[in-house]
Amino acid sequence: MIKKDRLTAILMLMPSVILLAIFVYGFIGQTVYTSLTNWGMDPSQALAINPKIKFVGFAMYKELFTGFIDIRFRQDLVNTFFFTIFFIAGCLVLGLGLAFLLDQNLKAEGLYRTIFLLPMSLSFIVTGTIWRWLLQPKGGINMLPSLIGLEPMQSRWLTTREQIWQFNWQDIPQFTGWLIVLVLLWISFSAFRNKNKSRALVAFISLLAIAAWSAFIAPKILILPYPETHGFNIAFVGIIMAAIWQMSGYTMALYLAGLRGIPQALREAASVDGANEWQIYRHVVLPLLKPISLSAMIILGHISLKIFDLIFAMTGADNSTTDVPALLMYLTTFRANQFSKGAAIAVILLIMVAFVIIPYLWTSLRSEVER
Repeated sequence: MIKKDRLTAILMLMPSVILLAIFVYGFIGQTVYTSLTNWGMDPSQALAINPKIKFVGFAMYKELFTGFIDIRFRQDLVNTFFFTIFFIAGCLVLGLGLAFLLDQNLKAEGLYRTIFLLPMSLSFIVTGTIWRWLLQPKGGINMLPSLIGLEPMQSRWLTTREQIWQFNWQDIPQFTGWLIVLVLLWISFSAFRNKNKSRALVAFISLLAIAAWSAFIAPKILILPYPETHGFNIAFVGIIMAAIWQMSGYTMALYLAGLRGIPQALREAASVDGANEWQIYRHVVLPLLKPISLSAMIILGHISLKIFDLIFAMTGADNSTTDVPALLMYLTTFRANQFSKGAAIAVILLIMVAFVIIPYLWTSLRSEVER
């Protein structure tokens, strides 16, 4: 009977497994292979019926990170980094604040909850169109001061080319090293706190090795033959505002569900022990919301890394100051017909998303097995 049930389960799952293998992993494999060729680099062969494709290994990846003409891709990575940081932070802070507000048993709570969740029901295309109208140089938000008799603002929300927090691309190896040091420091501290001395020792030794590499070896690595500055484009402020407006309702819903799931007895016990309202939130409520914060960060990080439609709707495809890798992949592949380079950008995006998703899935699955 058990074998029959197992065979039935296999037969039921087989069509889905086959389709998944072909249309997901098969196409991923094809994209990876294309990124290792020179398809499209010769315009006469790009759209030929039988193009002459040559295997070139990781040449496209090297060109993207060190080539003279691919400075736009490197700025796109910087744009994505800053967008991700501010987008996640804004959604978490605003969502948590709205959840705390709704948790105070307000009148018409259902109405407020609906209003806060409404932007989430819109597509990024609709959100981008709305905020593009709001951020017009001669209208929208810029005209608000005129309602009280003041001069209109002159902010070029989406078209300014001003940059702040500039750095040299040559410093990327050193920055990466110090970022790894911070991660290893957190792992070492967590392992030591959990009394896992062997893991803490390995993390600490690795930390010292990476720190030495970052301090003495990384500064001597020249990935470009010339200085190349990048920074945070101010034009992204309007896009970040629009993205936070749409997705903060999502984090609000997660946090509100978490707040409603905290037993009232815990708050009352903390109050009996002398904790005030702020201390209850800091030492009882917020620690219990950490799993929700992690889940929200993973989902929001996944969205931000492959953002495309919001930026396309707000600034179009040709505004390089608000470009991101997903948009550049579209332009490189379907406008320039440089299929191998577009595939390389797609693979880099896949790796970035995998770095966010896989550790979370691995931790979640391990915790479920341990239970």
